[in-house]
Amino acid sequence: MKRMIALGFEGSANKIGVGVVTLDGTILSNPRHTYITPPGQGFLPRETAQHHWQHVLPLIKSALETAGITPDEIDCLCYTKGPGMGAPLQVSAAVVRVLSQLWKKPIVAVNHCVAHIEMGRIVTGADDPVVLYVSGGNTQVIAYSEGRYRIFGETIDIAVGNCLDRFARVLQLSNDPAPGYNIEQVF
Repeated sequence: MKRMIALGFEGSANKIGVGVVTLDGTILSNPRHTYITPPGQGFLPRETAQHHWQHVLPLIKSALETAGITPDEIDCLCYTKGPGMGAPLQVSAAVVRVLSQLWKKPIVAVNHCVAHIEMGRIVTGADDPVVLYVSGGNTQVIAYSEGRYRIFGETIDIAVGNCLDRFARVLQLSNDPAPGYNIEQVF
């Protein structure tokens, strides 16, 4: 039986990644590149999108070579539709649309939050988790109910990820590899 293979693009913030994954969750490749700003500075949408444009084609090549596949073996193209920063998200969306036309492959738009939850379900084997989702601009309690994921609670002021990003900038810490990690190293 033929295994289903997806080529996926994630570029919702300062990291651009291109991964090859099978339907059962096996990751065949996952190269990525992070836009690093000077310590104390955040990443801006336009500059972040320019970074993604500069790195996406080499990442596609690396993903296919590492996975040992050709475009003919890909069943679909996936990309992060949101949530995230508009300009960086547009890079993945545009690349996927072009590849879809060139390679005659269907497109699957993916919700960033749901993708994280589904990855967690695969890794942990959880059937019906209630999740505290903490990422960048989101801090939410999410669960599956009545046929879809639903948000049961969320912050109304500042998300934990954004709070850590801002605190790291105040401390003049780098965002490489991640602001939260660098805060932990200081304290």
